[in-house]
Amino acid sequence: MKPQYEHVTFASGCSIRVYHRQLARIPFEWHRHPEYELTLTLNSRGQRFIGDHVARYADDDLVLVPPNLPHTWSSNARIDRDAPEVALVVWFDGDWMRRLADCCPEYAPLRSLLRRAAPGLHFDVETARAMRARLPRLLDPSPRVRLAATLDTLADLAETGGEPLATAQAYDLADGAPSPADPAAPEAERLDRVLDAIDRHFHEPLRIDALAAVAHLSERTLQRLFVRHLGESVGRYVQRLRLAHACRHLVGTDWRSRRWPRAAAFRIPRTSIASSSPRAARRPAHTGSSSSSMAMHPTAMRPRSTHGHRRWSTARIGPTSAAQMKTPRRADPSGCRGVAIAGRERPAGRSRRTRFNVR
Repeated sequence: MKPQYEHVTFASGCSIRVYHRQLARIPFEWHRHPEYELTLTLNSRGQRFIGDHVARYADDDLVLVPPNLPHTWSSNARIDRDAPEVALVVWFDGDWMRRLADCCPEYAPLRSLLRRAAPGLHFDVETARAMRARLPRLLDPSPRVRLAATLDTLADLAETGGEPLATAQAYDLADGAPSPADPAAPEAERLDRVLDAIDRHFHEPLRIDALAAVAHLSERTLQRLFVRHLGESVGRYVQRLRLAHACRHLVGTDWRSRRWPRAAAFRIPRTSIASSSPRAARRPAHTGSSSSSMAMHPTAMRPRSTHGHRRWSTARIGPTSAAQMKTPRRADPSGCRGVAIAGRERPAGRSRRTRFNVR
């Protein structure tokens, strides 16, 4: 059966739309729309249809439906016969949510949530009851209060696993979209598959041929897509993701310096960041600011190879002569550490860079 197209309108000055639907019975209305839909069904029992997935539902049923995936609910009984069946529906635009995740690091996990929601996601009863507790805020007359409650709910969902519903074939063929193996599939969709695979497995050894197979592309084409859309190669993107993960462990934990690089899939025993050792990076600066305010951008960590072994350093120190040992170390007003070599100060950040392959 062909789904009906539903046009969702947003009020002026609103980023989301919240619809509080109260019915004697939820009818079967097979439809689709280009917005994401978060639906909480209360005081109802029946069947849920998401793509090619059919299942029974009961009270506190929470589902996130992706754009253009046909769906509907059809009830057959009320739990409380004296109260109406309730469907609380929240619509939002996926591009708007991605821009929000890019601008606000606090909402960065929402990107992964949107990717995981491709087949539709069903959440457990505890998560649904947490959203039910926010019902007064979600129905508040103020748009800002409704938006804040929605973002809190989506942030909770991003930290929850969720159960996939429809099969990949049903999602890819929704609204006539080509299948994953079809070479005409949109580049953005193929790239999203690869980015999702990297996000979930960046701590494991990665092979470029395996990533290319996820998107049904050749290795060279995948590299071109990364450069075109992300401005960097696959290896550089994975390196930056792993380094960011390692930086969070460095600043946010008390792990030994030998442990946290391995947690980010680096097979390296020694690491230094922004011309300082891990211990120095954790030490508060003389200005009273914490070390986390130092240059912690992942690109500040640069790998180099020494005698065939990959090591991490921000300055290369050669054999030390007696004259060099007597050379006084001058203070650096910027607070960055330097290396005294033959009577002159060499900035610690001037290290030789080498190519870092995906491992």
